[in-house]
Order: sequence, then C-alpha cells, then structure tokens
Amino acid sequence: MKRRTWILSALGATGALVVGWGVMPARSRMGSPELMLKTEGDVALNGWIKIAQDGAVVLAMPRSEMGQGIHTALAMLVAEELDVPLARVRLEQAGADSIYGNVAMLVASLPFHPLDSEGEHKPTKIKMAEWVVGKLARELGLNATGGSSTIADLWDPLRMAAATARASLLQAAAGAWKVPASEISISQGVMKHASGKTAHFGEMATGAAGSTPKDITPKARKDWKLIGQATARTDIPAKVTGQAQFGLDVRLPGMLFAAVKMSPILGGSAASMDTKAALALQGVSKVVPLDAWGGGTAGLAVVGQSTWHARQGAQAVQVQWQAPSSGALDTATIQANLLKALNTESGFTFHEQGVPTQAEKSATTRMDALYQAPYLAHATMEPMNCTALFKDGRVELWAPTQVPQMARDMAAKVAGVKADQVTVHVTLLGGGFGRRLEVDFVGQAVQVAMACNGTPVQLSWSREEDMTHDFYRPMHLAKFQASLDDKGQVTSLRIKSAGDAITPRWMARAVPMLSGPIDMPDKTASEGLFDLPYGFASQHMSHVFTQSGVPVGFWRSVGHSHNAFFSESFIDELAVATQQDPLAFRLNWLKDAPRYAAVLKLAADKAGWGQPLPAGRARGMALHESFGSITAQVAEVSLDKGQIRVHRVVCAIDCGTVVNPDTVAQQVESSVLYGLSAALYGRIDIVGGAVKQSNFPSYPMVTLSQAPQVQTHIVPSERAPAGVGEPAVPPVAPAVGNALFALTGKRLRALPLVV
Repeated sequence: MKRRTWILSALGATGALVVGWGVMPARSRMGSPELMLKTEGDVALNGWIKIAQDGAVVLAMPRSEMGQGIHTALAMLVAEELDVPLARVRLEQAGADSIYGNVAMLVASLPFHPLDSEGEHKPTKIKMAEWVVGKLARELGLNATGGSSTIADLWDPLRMAAATARASLLQAAAGAWKVPASEISISQGVMKHASGKTAHFGEMATGAAGSTPKDITPKARKDWKLIGQATARTDIPAKVTGQAQFGLDVRLPGMLFAAVKMSPILGGSAASMDTKAALALQGVSKVVPLDAWGGGTAGLAVVGQSTWHARQGAQAVQVQWQAPSSGALDTATIQANLLKALNTESGFTFHEQGVPTQAEKSATTRMDALYQAPYLAHATMEPMNCTALFKDGRVELWAPTQVPQMARDMAAKVAGVKADQVTVHVTLLGGGFGRRLEVDFVGQAVQVAMACNGTPVQLSWSREEDMTHDFYRPMHLAKFQASLDDKGQVTSLRIKSAGDAITPRWMARAVPMLSGPIDMPDKTASEGLFDLPYGFASQHMSHVFTQSGVPVGFWRSVGHSHNAFFSESFIDELAVATQQDPLAFRLNWLKDAPRYAAVLKLAADKAGWGQPLPAGRARGMALHESFGSITAQVAEVSLDKGQIRVHRVVCAIDCGTVVNPDTVAQQVESSVLYGLSAALYGRIDIVGGAVKQSNFPSYPMVTLSQAPQVQTHIVPSERAPAGVGEPAVPPVAPAVGNALFALTGKRLRALPLVV
C-alpha cells in the first residue's frame, strides 16, 4: 500500500481520532544529547537541556513566540524542575528532529467520535489511534506552533527532560562528593550538602552527561514554587527597548531589499509586464517574476537598496494581469452557492443522537434560523516577510514562521537543493493567528535570493499586498432547526452548515503525502457545532463541504470562531422562545455537564448577571469549549448614535493547570479584542477576483478608545493544561450579539454585527 493510504487507513480503522496533543509518551520524546547545538563549554544532557559552563540552563526551543508568552511559560517548566532562577534559563532554537514535532495538526481533518458533555473523548480503540499518531509523530515530526497546543503538547516532555537532567546532576555530585544523592539539595541552581560542599550545575555537567538515572518523575504539584505563579514575561524588556528581533528587524552585511507586486486577481498571473520605468529608478537593481508558491498568487518582486527604493520600483512596473482559467471569484456568487448547497445537499454527519426525525414529526413548535459569517483576513501587525541568502548551493533563511520545517522544505523545493542544505533562523513573530502556518512568502524570498546569488535579500509585503493576498477564514452558513413539544421543551436540535474545508487545502500545501484528490471530512468546519454540551435528547449535526476557489487557511480559533456565534446565538433564541432567562435556560440543559455549568456560573456571578444596569445598557452571555478549554463570557453593551459600544467583557475560563496566570489574562484580553474586531467590523469582499479591503481604513480594528474593560477569572483545576491563545475568541461575537438583542429586540444572525 502507498504510504499515505496506509496511514489514513490505519487511522480510519481505529473508529476514532485522538485530537489531544502530545500523544507520544514523555520518555520517548527525551531525545539524544546529540540533537542539541554543539557550543564550546556547554554539555547536553538530553535532546532538550544543555548546561552552560557558568551553570545556566539552555533549553531547546521548538515553538515560535508570537506574543502568546510561550517562551516564558516553557522556560518556567524547566526552571521549576531544576530549581534554577527563571533568568538563568536561556533559549536556543531547536532542530528538526521528530521529538520536537506537533503531530495533531496533521490529522485534524479526520472524523472522530464527538466529545461527551464533560469534554472527554470516548474513542472506541484509543490505543490503536495513539500508536498510529505516535508513528506519524516519529516519522514526520512536523514542528508547528498553532492550535493553542504548545503548553499542552510539551507539558510532560519538558518536565520529564528537566527532571531527568536534575537527577543526572545529583548523581554526578553524589559521585564526586561521595555522599548519597538524597542528601543533596538544589536551590537557585546551586547544589548543596550538609558538609558544606556546594557546586553550580556547570561544575557537574560533564559527570552528569554520563549518568543514566531511572524511574524519574517530575515534581509533585504540592512542591511547585514557580508553576502557577504570576510571572513577568522574559521577552517583554527586549520588545520595550527595541532589541527584540522580528522578521523585519533582520539586517545582514550587504543586504538588499525586495518588494512584491502580486496579481490583484486571486490566482491570477501577469500576461505582460513593462519593467523599463522601474529599472530606470535610482536604487532599483532587479525585477524578478514570481511564481505562485505555496498556494499563493503569482506576481513580481523589485529589488533595491532599501525597502523604499524597492516599493517605488514595484509601483513603476506596468503589468497586464489576467484571471485564472477557472474565472474570477465573487463573494456574492459564493454566498449564493453556499445557500444552494445548504438547501440541496445532505452533507457529512459529524454527530447524531436520539431520533431527530421522530422528534420533529411530533413537535408542537418548530424554530428555524439561518446564520452567516464572511471571509476574514488575519491582519497580523507584521506583514509577511522573509530574508533569504542563496550561496554555494545552500539556502539560509531568517523568517517569522509558525512552521520552520515547512519553511525549510519550501526553500529546498524552490532552490532545488536537499532539505539539509537549508538553515532556518526563526525570528519573533509580529502576530501569527494561523497566517504564518503558510510559507508562500518563503518561496518568494528564495526565488528572489537565487536571482541575487550570493547576496542576502529581505522580501517584504506592503499592508495592501498582505490584506489582499491572505489565506482567509472561509465564509460559512449554518441552518438551525429546533423542535419544541407542547410543554415548551426542546426535543431536538438539527444543525447543517456549509463552507470550504481548511485542513485538506492546508495539507495539500503543507504535507502533500497526506493529501489527495478526495477530501476527507474536516472537523474544523463543524467544530463548535457537533460537540455542544447541552443535553438535548435528539441531535443531528452535519456539514456540506465546498470548494469555492478562495485561498483559505486557519484563522485564530478556526471553525469555533464563527460556529460559536451561530450556536450560542441560537441557544439564546431558544431561551427567548421558551420564555426563560438565558442563564437559567443554559443551566437547565447543562445538568450533565458540571464543568461547563461551573464556568458559566462564575462568569455570570462576576458580571452581576440579573443586577440592574445603567439605562441604555444590556448584557448578553455565551459559553463555548475549544482547544480543551471551556470559556464563558458576559458582555455589557450600549448604542451610541447607532454605533455598538462594548463597555465590559467578563470572562471565566477553565483551561486546566495554569503555568502563568498573567499570560492567561493577557491572552484572554488579546482574544476578546481580536474577536470583537471581527464581530464589529471584519469582512472580506471579493469582486471580479479582487479583494476590496486593502488596509485598516477598510478593515478596521478596535481602537484603544473603543476597547472594553476585560476581566478574567480562572477556574482552579488540576487537569492537564489546555489551550489559552484562542478559546476566548469564539464567545465574544455571540455574547455581544445576545446583549444587542436584549437591548433592541432585534436578532442579528450575520457577521459583522450591524444594528
């Protein structure tokens, strides 16, 4: 059997899919010391930990920092186990070995058993699924930062690696001092014995490298000193002073700069171009035609002495653009096609329980609603960019990327070299949100670098190119149908949605060996619909997969971002129809889901649900689970001259064990503002194949003066850590929409929200 066929068949044979992160046992991800970068004086103890001569700890860092605070949180795990000050943990970019991989993103499109009401997966053959996923991790080892997975994925492996390093150091000291290891303590990175002997880690590292401790377990929760404590992020000082290096900050000797000009028609290309005027400009040296790398759009790049010179040159190039053979795209047509598909196709069933058809036949009342969400751009603060050097058959990259191995493979493909001839330096990311899971801009940079053989080139996109050549969140529609009996009780809920599948498109670009001509069902399209916690007896959730031709990609919280708006708005409609308070209605249907109920009650209590508000204000709530975390929000809104004003958002979140509560609060605030920008303003329109929105005047963000007060309340938990970077995005839109209904009596079923 072909490799892809075997992998997919094996996964399908399990009858389930493990979507939890870090399925490989922690010990199997320890890795050899040989994986660590060899630095004079440093001693590697395993694939994650090195000890420097001065006793500092060096941590191999496989994940990208894009403002989510993971470089601090992961260092905290290591500092905790080694009893070393956080400031003494240094980071070093990890290599491409499979121990650093994040395999769950590879299999996100496969069907699996839905969650039960407590958020626990119930696969029928979980051991088989774990084995297959583990095999994928070992063979492919894709290193990716996304899916709010970093802490969950590395929680066990990093603590185990650090605990093993600690045991090795204690063994070395015990041997050197001729005392039992149990008599040696560690504090602030210094080993001590009652005899008065002391040593820092660097003095025992060489001896520790030869030890093989057994039966290692990380610290017990009761012994933690750092984990769970509010801790200042280690990356902030450099960002404040300007010393931090993002992609656009890279400067190399003799470096040139390139600006792109791509076809304004998505998927289009240049029929002809006149470069004479551009090449005549001072400071402009070259015009390079660009292929459509990584699912992007073709165009050209102009190389100059500075970004300004390059952009002036790009504006001067005269191009005749042509649409792709498939024709120009149009969002109005796509929306009409989605509605037709929703009404005529049955779709793929993700979840069914009870007998919905029987409940529908005996219903006294039936409720129907249609919800809509538009395409969205990522709008990262730092537009796409990459610096590349092609010299002597090798490629070197400096890139703000969420997928360094994909960047490496793209560079190798473009340059026609082997992957081990490519070196990738991952810079800080000025925002990712899923956009930097793509490597189209890397292919462009390498193509330009090859044209400038031997000279480094920094390729960057303008805001306009970035906005009009994204991999957009797909447009989606969802049709809801509820049945009520003569007592006003909900007896069934049927949901059918329609829209493009993201994962098959991304896998075709990222992992071709796992892609194919036929799409497998993509759970990201229906997540947040098929796994609702409410205990309605009969349910049926399906999705109609479409292919509009618009380039689509993962957007912060993916399908949850719009499906939460659909589902939680309709839940509010059911509360109104049954003449119940929205909180009471939800709690009534969460009797078998106590975790969800507890989060909802906490948010409602902290928001003062049911208490009087100033005239002209109203509250709305929403509850949603995503990435293993349960989030509830209560929004307080008003109308100011017809404009929506959100004054306060109270958020309760159960995200399992918390490493750094400050970071959780920061990510909730970030998520609320990102989600609110989309809820109030976000939409991408395509007319004649071209995106109409091009910059922030036409694609606004919530400004400082518009930002609500955000209050975060964390539910104490001893569960394993779950996601934090995305779960607070989905509830924002429905909470605000439900508050607007309470205020105006008008139900808004389309995003962005317009009163």
